[in-house]
Amino acid sequence: MDTTTAATKAPLKLAVVLASNREGRFGPVITDWFLGRAAERPDIQVELIDLAEHDLPTSLTSNPTPDVQATLAAVGPKLADADAFVVVTPEYNHSFPASVKSLIDWHYGEWRAKPVGFVSYGGLSGGLRAVEQLRQVFAEMHSVTVRDVVSFHNAFGDFDDEGRHKDPAGADAAAKKLLDQLSWWGETLRDAKSVRPYAA
Repeated sequence: MDTTTAATKAPLKLAVVLASNREGRFGPVITDWFLGRAAERPDIQVELIDLAEHDLPTSLTSNPTPDVQATLAAVGPKLADADAFVVVTPEYNHSFPASVKSLIDWHYGEWRAKPVGFVSYGGLSGGLRAVEQLRQVFAEMHSVTVRDVVSFHNAFGDFDDEGRHKDPAGADAAAKKLLDQLSWWGETLRDAKSVRPYAA
């Protein structure tokens, strides 16, 4: 019987991916809000991966340029070290940004047998169409996507000029549920892989 308690377990390493790299993006406001919620959790250790700072080309090659190699060297170890992921994504043309697809495509083993959660934002759809398509992509990477998401519909009106949510109760509750599910899946899969390697 495993007598290890949650208090003695290592914190779950959560990589938060800010997917948008467009000029004038609203993503940092959403991401900062979510990072604040995650920072309240002693069971979670967070690292931000901002894709505006890590520009990967959309065309894959077996002989990447030195610039691409440098980006892979900066991002790859962070993904590999993570136990779980949250992708903060807008919806572009009923889908997700090319920047996050490039990040996924340039890596493989880093995603395997790890949970992925989503925080989405947009207009009336709240970015949910991007999330549903990303679920299919991550399934191909042998990732587990958690059911509940945090979704901001017409997100620009939800936050004040200081980046504070105007009516945080519902969003805070959604973030807690997402983090609870990620924590469960992340710890469960981490423990399982320590006993038996995942068969990809």
